[in-house]
Amino acid sequence: MTEASSSGDLFVSSAVPASPGEAPPLAARMRPESIDEVVGQDHILGPGRLLRRVIEADRLTNLIFYGPPGCGKTSLAEVIARVTRRRFERCSGVLSNVATLRNICETARHVRTERGTVLFIDEIHRFNKAQQDVLLPYVEDGTVTLIGATTHNPQVFINTPLTSRSLVFELRPLDAGAVRALLQRALDDAVRGLGGVHTEIEAAALDFLANVCEGDARRALTALEVAVRSTAPDTDGVVRVPVTAMQDCVQRKMIVYDRDEDGHYDTISAFIKSMRGSDPHAAVYWLAKMLEAGEDPRFVARRMLIFASEDVGNADPRGLTLAVAAMQAVEYVGMPEARIVLAHAVTYLAAAPKSNAAYLAIESAAADVRQGRVLAVPEHLKNVHVKAEGKAQPDDYLYPHDFAGHHVAQEYLPTASRYYRPTAQGYEATIGKRLAAWEKARGHSHAGTES
Repeated sequence: MTEASSSGDLFVSSAVPASPGEAPPLAARMRPESIDEVVGQDHILGPGRLLRRVIEADRLTNLIFYGPPGCGKTSLAEVIARVTRRRFERCSGVLSNVATLRNICETARHVRTERGTVLFIDEIHRFNKAQQDVLLPYVEDGTVTLIGATTHNPQVFINTPLTSRSLVFELRPLDAGAVRALLQRALDDAVRGLGGVHTEIEAAALDFLANVCEGDARRALTALEVAVRSTAPDTDGVVRVPVTAMQDCVQRKMIVYDRDEDGHYDTISAFIKSMRGSDPHAAVYWLAKMLEAGEDPRFVARRMLIFASEDVGNADPRGLTLAVAAMQAVEYVGMPEARIVLAHAVTYLAAAPKSNAAYLAIESAAADVRQGRVLAVPEHLKNVHVKAEGKAQPDDYLYPHDFAGHHVAQEYLPTASRYYRPTAQGYEATIGKRLAAWEKARGHSHAGTES
């Protein structure tokens, strides 16, 4: 059993020491044995969620699990087979070939059991189209129930005939809390885990490992086992693992960055202000610090998306396009490659001409609306112009495309307020000249009318 020490900084396991012997790796030993032991996937396994309903109702169908390494795809497949009492066969998209697939499926056909056979294929995206097609007749007639696992988008890398016959579920990276819970479970479990070793592990060391593993439970458990097994016990027989030992095990140093407190907010503030100040060197440094500390790259991408409109705006309209593309790419490729995409977008936005005119425009207009300046829509701009007798009539709206330059002077807002004021930066200078020309044309038109 593990409990906090009196100092509040240590977690103590006081079970009887045990030799690792020839046991499988800790990550394999700690695989969940029931649905309730699966952590971090409540969006598909929480009470009432589809996958849980399918399992509990024993209505198992073909499944494809899509998610990053270490999020529990293999563990979940094994749990499903165990809970539904199916025969379980597994193969790998890296090591298996057509002959292997046919042999497994034909064996399943000849040894049909009442509960059926689950065929789990790890890295199914590695199979080419012909290899994937081999599975179709066996999946179609129910010889096997397919569970495929992939780190790649199944809509792109898996044949449509297979995805159309399967439920596709996306598994998410485990958050730090879920990883921390798995580490604690491993320290407490004297049968499968490390509970047989008398250990004292600094709370900061576990927190560091839970954050630095980037949602990969396998990586976290492997590092924990290495830390415990490679640290010699003290004279009192206790294995003490400080933060420095944990850093050595993952070859990473702990970065002072609290994702929920000042370190988080101060760093993202420095990141935004560096881009706003047109310093790509500083911006990419703060980006690197956040990513190395385990910050969610999607959070960074969202902040860049806001920045592209708030601080670059029409000075370089391509900035928003690039930011949107970066956000989509981050979702598609994931870490660690996503850091390259983010660096691409960050350096572009930092070096782009800047304008906050669009931001100031919406802020000013919103302030007028909040203060009660709610203006009626001019009659000629309404959807239909209704006269007193209640009959819809053609309105007096002037269709700009019917006029030279696709512009005609007419009133669009019954006020002289001007909300958008283009700067002279980048492309916004061109916009400013165009608006000025239209303003001049409106002035001449109004002057002629008044005379």
